Amino acid sequence: MNKTLISSLIGLICSTHFCNTAIAASTSIQSEDVIVTASRVSQPRESVIADVTVIDREEIERAGQSSFIELLQTQPGIEISSNGGPGKTSSVFLRGTNPNQVVVLIDGMRVGSATAGTTTFENLPLAQIEKIEILRGPATSLYGQDAIGGVIQIFTKRGDGKQNLSAALGYGTYNTKTAEASASGSIGDTRYALNASSLDTDGFSAKRYRTGIQRDNDGYRNLAFSGSMSHRIAEGHDVGLQVLSSEGRNRYDSSDTFSNYGNLSQLSYSIYSKNQFTDYWFSSIRLGEGIDDSVDYSAPNSRSKFKTTQTQYSWQNDFKLPLGTFTLLYDRLEQRVNSTTDFDKSQRNNDGFTGSYLLNVGPHSFQASYRSDHNTQFGTNDTGGIGYGFSFAPNWRATASYGTAFKAPTFNDLYFPGFSNPNLRPEKSRNAEASLRYDHGYTTASVTAYQNKVRDLIAFDFTQLPFVFNLDEARIRGLTLAGSQIWDNWLLKGSVDIQSPRDKETENLLVRRANRHGSLNLSHEWGNWRFGSEVIASSLRYADAANTERMSGYATLNLIADYKINQEWKVQGRLNNALDKNYTLVYDTFSDVAYNTAGANLFVSVRYTPTH
Repeated sequence: MNKTLISSLIGLICSTHFCNTAIAASTSIQSEDVIVTASRVSQPRESVIADVTVIDREEIERAGQSSFIELLQTQPGIEISSNGGPGKTSSVFLRGTNPNQVVVLIDGMRVGSATAGTTTFENLPLAQIEKIEILRGPATSLYGQDAIGGVIQIFTKRGDGKQNLSAALGYGTYNTKTAEASASGSIGDTRYALNASSLDTDGFSAKRYRTGIQRDNDGYRNLAFSGSMSHRIAEGHDVGLQVLSSEGRNRYDSSDTFSNYGNLSQLSYSIYSKNQFTDYWFSSIRLGEGIDDSVDYSAPNSRSKFKTTQTQYSWQNDFKLPLGTFTLLYDRLEQRVNSTTDFDKSQRNNDGFTGSYLLNVGPHSFQASYRSDHNTQFGTNDTGGIGYGFSFAPNWRATASYGTAFKAPTFNDLYFPGFSNPNLRPEKSRNAEASLRYDHGYTTASVTAYQNKVRDLIAFDFTQLPFVFNLDEARIRGLTLAGSQIWDNWLLKGSVDIQSPRDKETENLLVRRANRHGSLNLSHEWGNWRFGSEVIASSLRYADAANTERMSGYATLNLIADYKINQEWKVQGRLNNALDKNYTLVYDTFSDVAYNTAGANLFVSVRYTPTH
């Protein structure tokens, strides 16, 4: 089934070049979208050299009741893992790299754990998000440490000047209940947005039954809030603030005598000033914090706490030159760990200095960046990147780029009692890629080839000392094919990744990564109805570095239907895993436990958006 799907997706991407059908769809692929993450400077999508995907609010709502991690799974270059359903530990593998080799930003602020090195994706509410930009490839020369695989930047909802109100309620399988409401608008020169959402689900048993583990439902609930406010002091001068708070409680299996649970908390907030001092000088200053806090209760009177606070300062200056834009950036990252575990060290600071240049002239695009990071824990690391794009024919564009990146060892890697290795070196990578893209408005297609070599990859082996150590090198080679086609009232969209993420010495596949994975989405609008189907597939993966514990490939089918009652009301239904496929995303070889995934489940929601 997986081979058939992969062949179909390749056929889709190849065939989009030759479609010449009438277009009358209400949804279009907007080539004029502005992208920020690729260069830290706003630029039109068609001039971006890097491999970037944008998920806008319309696509988020079309997806129906999906989690953040499930939405990412449908994007090119992304594989996921999840330890048993809503609220359970989830990970993202971007272009075959490790989960802790991706930087996640919320409105420009880093969020994540400095102990685990990952982001709590399972506690990020889609209801608070306006747009997601996914940058694939090395980005340390723009964003600093850890961006070996890329950057995922989340933009929360903001006011756009006019009064907007919306509300939604939903109910589904596993006694899943959702509610959300938002209000945004402007009063004079002040813009505002307020958003609130909740999720409560009984879930299902996270682990497959075995002796000593409760076979009960492991529920999850979340309450989230986001807000923003900006004020125009004068033409070209704005000040503002942004905040996102997400509080979750997750129940999970550990023993048969205590109902284990954990409290998850994420907070991101910042204040900023944006100033157009002259026609050629734009300055932006941002101060804020990203906080990741988790507290686990795994037994009576037992409490385990890991809290990371990342205080951040950035000052970016963009200078418009006769040809191109030159950017000078300084940012500072202060990481603090507060834990019930006694770490030898619990804080470190990083000062980063970046210079970058962006040029778009006629059919030519050029981008270069250089950064020097000075860290109190692991010294100085310099990284850089260079890229070129050429539009050699109408609607056709070729790009090529090369970049270096590094990842700092986490506090767990360096200082966790009885486990760590204080002599670890930062991971360093060299990535080269090239792409060919076609964009004719309603028809898009792309082919991207890449090779990423990661030196001193940090690995774990509990059969030797030290448990954590640097490997020689991991080598990740891959080919990403993506395409979309709109004709009449149909939308067809898909991607395929053919990759080889391997330990160079053993030639084994990296843990939980497949040689092939992809997704396919087909939807049709008929009057006030919209029907959609979504297929996600992956070839086999391995649960261990030795490639002895095999996890079979899988393919799942999701179905979506919308009905627009009128201009203000819409009802939507989503049937996940419609064929009730039994598959595994995570098998823990250390504890010999497989984690469950959801069976066939239905969710129905109604949305109200008053018209003006």
